[in-house]
Amino acid sequence: MRLQTFPGGVHPHDEKHFSASAPITKAPLPAKVAIHLSQHIGSPSTPVVSVGDEVLTGQLIAEASGFVSLNQHASISGKVTAIDRFPHPCGTSSLAIQITGDGQDKWVELVDEPNFMDLPVSEMKNRIAAAGICGMGGAGFPTFVKLSPPEDKPIDTVILNGVECEPFLTSDYRLMKEKAKDIITGLKLIMKIVNARKGYIGIEANKPDVIKEMEKLLSSEANLDVVGLKLRYPQGAEKQLIYAATKRKVPAGGLPMAVGVVVQNVGTAFAVYEAIRYKKPLIERIISITGSPVAKPQNLLARIGTPFAELVEFCGGTKERVGKIISGGPMMGFALPSLDAGMGKGSSGLVLMNEKQARLNEEGNCLRCARCVDVCPMNLLPSMIAAAVKYKNLDMAVQAGLNDCMKCGSCAYVCPAQIKLVQWIDTGKIRYAEAQRAKK
Repeated sequence: MRLQTFPGGVHPHDEKHFSASAPITKAPLPAKVAIHLSQHIGSPSTPVVSVGDEVLTGQLIAEASGFVSLNQHASISGKVTAIDRFPHPCGTSSLAIQITGDGQDKWVELVDEPNFMDLPVSEMKNRIAAAGICGMGGAGFPTFVKLSPPEDKPIDTVILNGVECEPFLTSDYRLMKEKAKDIITGLKLIMKIVNARKGYIGIEANKPDVIKEMEKLLSSEANLDVVGLKLRYPQGAEKQLIYAATKRKVPAGGLPMAVGVVVQNVGTAFAVYEAIRYKKPLIERIISITGSPVAKPQNLLARIGTPFAELVEFCGGTKERVGKIISGGPMMGFALPSLDAGMGKGSSGLVLMNEKQARLNEEGNCLRCARCVDVCPMNLLPSMIAAAVKYKNLDMAVQAGLNDCMKCGSCAYVCPAQIKLVQWIDTGKIRYAEAQRAKK
């Protein structure tokens, strides 16, 4: 297989050896969960339960508050004990519904639709929306919305993202290895919904066993293919994956639908399959608990809202002093102050680093070496953007591409002066958003 890729990017040490060989294990039921009303792109969900209400696993507890919003469901059965602010997996705090479990895991009634592939597209989309599915690769965009492009943006290609280019994370790898047939079924369902003729599954070359198995399963499918990808970060970003698979370029500021493509994570495809066939809401997902301090790194099937502390404890706790806690991967994840937060629908991993790995280097002066320019997958000038933000020249930052940056961290990874480029660019994005709000 000829491996595809995109211009730019870096190749950090993948560190996947910690958990790659660990099969998916079911985590124990948590005693309490906190289901956040904002764990997706768009408007926060609106609670439909009150403190004191008894709920079942899978029961709707908060409904979408607009078109770009999401339903939320109880991930355990028990009693609603609080609707308040709780630690969020992105490192802040936000409004959430706390449920104290009864230990019985009593479910709402599910179905098993034998002819689920023959359901009308409208019913498929309704089941996806009802299940509260969002992108499970990190962005958290509501899937129902993504699968409802405007009529003037026809979709001819669907790409499943099985790249998992972030170091340490192996949850998508284990899901593809253990649930390949269901993922392919999810791909077919998504293609039917958007009326696409072609489907791809993009997988990086460090997963040769999964590539081989997927190729075998798709050998008789004329319109479905596996795209083998070179090891390069951020290969899993939408625009970079689209270019690698199809050589189509999404315009600056545009969405994949502009070039007739929809991209979904393999975890999202699996959730779509379960929602359409079983009417199962998104109340659990695979998450990698990994890093050198973790006694027994694992890939866990855990309920949404489970405290990270309980998951680490189930993995044997820690065997050395923890220097940093990251929700997600080390390149684009969020540093957490503690393990108090609960996992969300976009929580693909929890990475613990020791003190040596987490050391902070002092920021130096820019050397004008242009390494950041060479590796930027968006063809931007990261050093110029950061300098403009630092000296509070937002107009220059925007002209240099502030709003096109996806904060992948490739520039900061190669910077010999250890300039915190991503943090400066993120600061610029926040200041720009505040300035736009002030104008309105």
